Amino acid sequence: MVSTRDLDPSASPLDYYGYELRRLREAAGLKQAQLGEIIYCTGSLIGQVENAKRVPTRDFSERVDAALGTDGHFSRLVGLVLRSVLPTWFQPFAEMESRAEYVSTYQAQLVYGLLQTEEYARAVLGVRSEGDLDAKVAARMERQRILDRENPPLMWVVLSEAVLHQEVGGHDVMRNQLAHLLGLRKREWVRVQILPFEAGAHAGQLGSFTVLRFDDDPDIVYTEDFVQGHMTANPQALREGSLRYDHLQAAALSLEDSAALIARVLEERYGKQPAHNGREVA
Repeated sequence: MVSTRDLDPSASPLDYYGYELRRLREAAGLKQAQLGEIIYCTGSLIGQVENAKRVPTRDFSERVDAALGTDGHFSRLVGLVLRSVLPTWFQPFAEMESRAEYVSTYQAQLVYGLLQTEEYARAVLGVRSEGDLDAKVAARMERQRILDRENPPLMWVVLSEAVLHQEVGGHDVMRNQLAHLLGLRKREWVRVQILPFEAGAHAGQLGSFTVLRFDDDPDIVYTEDFVQGHMTANPQALREGSLRYDHLQAAALSLEDSAALIARVLEERYGKQPAHNGREVA
């Protein structure tokens, strides 16, 4: 069992979460192993979370809330914890993304983070990952919660056809990912277009970028290099990004033809049936 240690709850969201978990578990008169039995995990895992050595997932937090009767306390805290796992330079963009009314993005190599399956995200983040890969995947999945809220942002995504062919994580992962993209057609606020190879030279050749639009805040353009991200509300940059995106939308296939191309690549390269998705407790 993990030995207990004093945590400074003001040190980080993770430390505060661990402090609160131990405090409320002890208030309920439960040992770590007893709480673990109730929420179907080990006492060692409870100890790791209490000592800020393991990042909790949302599922874990919901189980703890149910077991301790804490009225969603940990389900609310886990959002802050997972946000803190994101790279420091990315956190401001994630905050703005969560508040945006309209998200338009062009992606040249990968599926946009908000549309990635868990297995695809794990393969992407695991290429060159330092630290807790499970925590990073959980943080990416947490970002996607904005798509399930009552008033989600309108999202329009243009993907290079190369994204469909670049095999990330193997056949099963790609089969699930492309099936997921097709399934997004059921969400009226999510639209996916494919920029086909036949488009030739196009306005997105300089790389991926995202435009976020807001009701009450200035719109922003976001780009990344291999070191960090760059976010700006500069009117000239915004005008250029918006113009490039308009050209990309015009050059891309229609929504119907895009779905047909995704389905064709899914069948020809990866097979028809998506693999089964499992779930982890923590």
